[in-house]
Amino acid sequence: MNEERRLAARFAEVSSGLLSESTEDLTFDAVVGRAVELVPGCDASSITLRRRRNQVETIASTDSDVETLDAAQYALDEGPCLDAAFERGTVVAPDLADEPRWPRWVARARELGLGGTIAVRLHTDRETLGALNLYSRTRGAFDDQAVDIALIFAAHATDAMSKARLVTGLRAALESRHVIGIAQGVLAVKYGISYERAFEVLHRYSNDTNTKLRDVAALVTERHDLPGAADISGLGPAGA
Repeated sequence: MNEERRLAARFAEVSSGLLSESTEDLTFDAVVGRAVELVPGCDASSITLRRRRNQVETIASTDSDVETLDAAQYALDEGPCLDAAFERGTVVAPDLADEPRWPRWVARARELGLGGTIAVRLHTDRETLGALNLYSRTRGAFDDQAVDIALIFAAHATDAMSKARLVTGLRAALESRHVIGIAQGVLAVKYGISYERAFEVLHRYSNDTNTKLRDVAALVTERHDLPGAADISGLGPAGA
């Protein structure tokens, strides 16, 4: 088997493994672990995830030094993973001893023994998820082959992460629907109202208190009542 076929087979195996993880957290952990295994010269890896309002967070890493390196980028507002996640698709810095970009972060990275880094944007056609950060303790360890493999792996990682997010969202939606249904039943029985009216009560309470509907439903399920429900709904207890 030639090198190209060997790599294709390897990536097919990796993709299957990433897609088989049951939760987002397990998928994230699998991505950073596989990155170290696959990308030549890679000693450590992390994922920077973009949040709302341009906030970022490291949601998976292979060791504590990586988390320190990422945190330094966020605090200093400079570094390869930020550039990859917000400005450029791929950032390669194979030798940090001769790297003029991000001077403050590079100084901190060199203190921790970092030799080079690659940051690859994780994105779909619709959105940018963040960046895959690859770190090497050896200067010059990331050559053209390593960059090519990192790009291919990042594409598989993005696909797995997107699907994991979708599954998590669907699971959360189903759980919320179940909890809201139980809460409707509680209020319907307690106040002798219809399920539709019970939902209106929950929805109004959610708006008036600026509380998520699912959290309001969970409160009703736990307490078997809604604080102030008589005032909010204009209803007294059933049979009153």
